[in-house]
Amino acid sequence: MSNKNRRTVIAGNWKMNKTPAEAVALIKDIRAEIDGKDTSGCEVVACVPFVDLAVVLDACKGSAIKVGAENVHWEKNGAYTGEISADMLKEIGVEYVIIGHSERRQYFGETDETVNLRVKAALAAGLKVILCVGELLAQREQGITAEVVALQTKVALQGVSADELKNVIIAYEPVWAIGTGRTATSEQADEVCGVIRAVVAGLYSDAAAEALTIQYGGSMNAKNAAELLAMPNVDGGLIGGASLKAPDFAVIINAAQ
Repeated sequence: MSNKNRRTVIAGNWKMNKTPAEAVALIKDIRAEIDGKDTSGCEVVACVPFVDLAVVLDACKGSAIKVGAENVHWEKNGAYTGEISADMLKEIGVEYVIIGHSERRQYFGETDETVNLRVKAALAAGLKVILCVGELLAQREQGITAEVVALQTKVALQGVSADELKNVIIAYEPVWAIGTGRTATSEQADEVCGVIRAVVAGLYSDAAAEALTIQYGGSMNAKNAAELLAMPNVDGGLIGGASLKAPDFAVIINAAQ
C-alpha cells in the first residue's frame, strides 16, 4: 500500500495555550484559511486544553476540523481529582485524544504502562487515539532509538485488538526535537516511522501495518512540512507551535493534501 492510500492526518497540539476566547479566535482564523477549500485528502484535528473543548467544538461546527483532547484518565470515574474520563470527552463530542506525549511522560510521571491503560480506556469509549512515542537525545546518541520506540509501541498496544488498532494513529516525536527548533531529517523521520510500522506488522499483520497512519511530530513547520510529508512512511503531523499560527497551520495542511 502506498502512503497515498493511507489516511493523512494533521493534528494541532495546542498544549497549555489559549484561553477559551483566544481559542475561538484561533479557530476562526484557521477556518478563514481552509473553509471552502478541498481538504478531502487530509483530516484536520485541533487538540486543545480541557477548558477550551466546549467552545472549540462549537466553533468548529460546519467545518472540516475535528476536535481532540490532550490527555485522558484510564478510569471511568472515581476519586481522581483533576482528571477527565474518556466517557466525559466522548459525551461532549470530542473525537480524538493525544496519549503518551513526551511532556506528559517527562513532567507528570507517565509510563509505558499508564499510557497503555489510557489507550485502552479511550478506545473502549469510542475515541480515536493519537499515541506518541519517541526517544531522548541521549538514547539517539547511544544508537538505541529503534529499541526504545519499539518497546514504547509494544507496551502501549498491549491488549489492543486489530479492530481497535484502526482507531489508533501513532505519532513519532523525537523528544530532542520537540519545542527545540531542531528537527529530524526527513530520512531520520522516515526511518523511525518505518521501524514503528515494522513493529506493528509483527504484532498484528502486514496489512494492519500498511494501513496504519503514522505521524511525525518534532518541530514540523510551514518550511519543512512538504519534505517530511513526502516520505513514504510519514502520513501526517502532530504539530505544536505552528498549529497556533493559522497561516502556518494552513500551509502544513496544504502540504499534506
